[in-house]
Amino acid sequence: MLIMSTKEISQSQQSYSHDADQNINPIVHNFTNSKSQVYELNGDIRIQGNSSTIFIVSSTLTQQQHNITSWTTVPYARKNDNLAMKKAKKFKIIHQTPQTVPKCTRKFNIPAIVFSTGGYAGNHFHDFTDLLIPLYLTSRQFDKKVIFLVSDKRSWWTSKYRVILENLSKYKIIYIDDESHQVLCFSRMIVGLIAHKELGIDSSEPPHYSMTDFRKFLRSTYSLDREFVNIIIPNRPKLLIVSRKKTRHLTNEGEVADMARRIGFEVVVQEMGWQVSQVAKFVNGFDVMLGVHGAGLTNMVFLPENGVVIQMVPIGLDMLGKYYFRVPAKDMKLRYLEYKVSLNESSLMGKYGEDSEVFRDPVGVRKKGWHGFRSVYLDNQDVTVDLSRFKETLMKALEIVSS
Repeated sequence: MLIMSTKEISQSQQSYSHDADQNINPIVHNFTNSKSQVYELNGDIRIQGNSSTIFIVSSTLTQQQHNITSWTTVPYARKNDNLAMKKAKKFKIIHQTPQTVPKCTRKFNIPAIVFSTGGYAGNHFHDFTDLLIPLYLTSRQFDKKVIFLVSDKRSWWTSKYRVILENLSKYKIIYIDDESHQVLCFSRMIVGLIAHKELGIDSSEPPHYSMTDFRKFLRSTYSLDREFVNIIIPNRPKLLIVSRKKTRHLTNEGEVADMARRIGFEVVVQEMGWQVSQVAKFVNGFDVMLGVHGAGLTNMVFLPENGVVIQMVPIGLDMLGKYYFRVPAKDMKLRYLEYKVSLNESSLMGKYGEDSEVFRDPVGVRKKGWHGFRSVYLDNQDVTVDLSRFKETLMKALEIVSS
């Protein structure tokens, strides 16, 4: 992570906004939507790490500020997911007069963004959906001149995505929970991250970026060579089969790979690793990505434009398959094919009777609770694909990518 030089720190502290001295009342913007709570605070803004409190200094409190003296927010972009939000720290935002507010121990003239690496951080899909894409949307406007204040410290997470973070901010991350009794002062602060939808961006919504912009950012960040799929005859299209060893395992992936080779693909079967820089360059070299529904498919963000994504959707996962990967693939200008696993291809068939609610009503199972739904459909379901049936999907992918 890039670190502020002594000169930069000195400048940031010496040229701090004089809003507090001028007793100018603050401006608060609420950009909260169905995905996340986001507040932009302008004026004399102070954050105290040990109390997880953000103070908005007001020379005179309005009646509205008197009525709502404080509120709480969780700076993690999965607002309606109670389980995720319980795993991220709450911050209190409070209006306070200059006479009662804690004194600054460090002052900055650089804007700050407060966000949490709690929640589901560590799951590759959620890393992009809940953190990296929202962080891009929130911070890109500052052209790297912004400080990240991170709660729920996971230094391994910031290490994993170090290159992305360095391309969004040129300053060292401040782990706000570690700041003890420090009071950090800013003239502009965004609390929370802007988010639109699963693994995607709505370009009609502010700040009006698109997934094309985000993927261009990733190509630049990781120095990826291929922007578009371009098959040059007699080269064979390259197919990546994303392997899963723990859950939703494709038990006959070797046979699928052999069949794909016979019909004209160059094939690699590979689990996705932890080193994102290596994974990005590796995936960018393929024309087609195939995998059973799961976080590994998130790496389609590194595929060249016009590449093909084939998602195998196990029993009960139609809705997750649609919103997590089908819709995002199209937003990324990738071609998308879907293979719905049949009853006789799912390992659930050997565990439950054909008339079980598991097959009749997956939505009903989910309504009974996420943990039960996950245990059945996500954690205990493998796929043994019917080769004859699946061959048609592979032939269609070959036709699309070669056209």
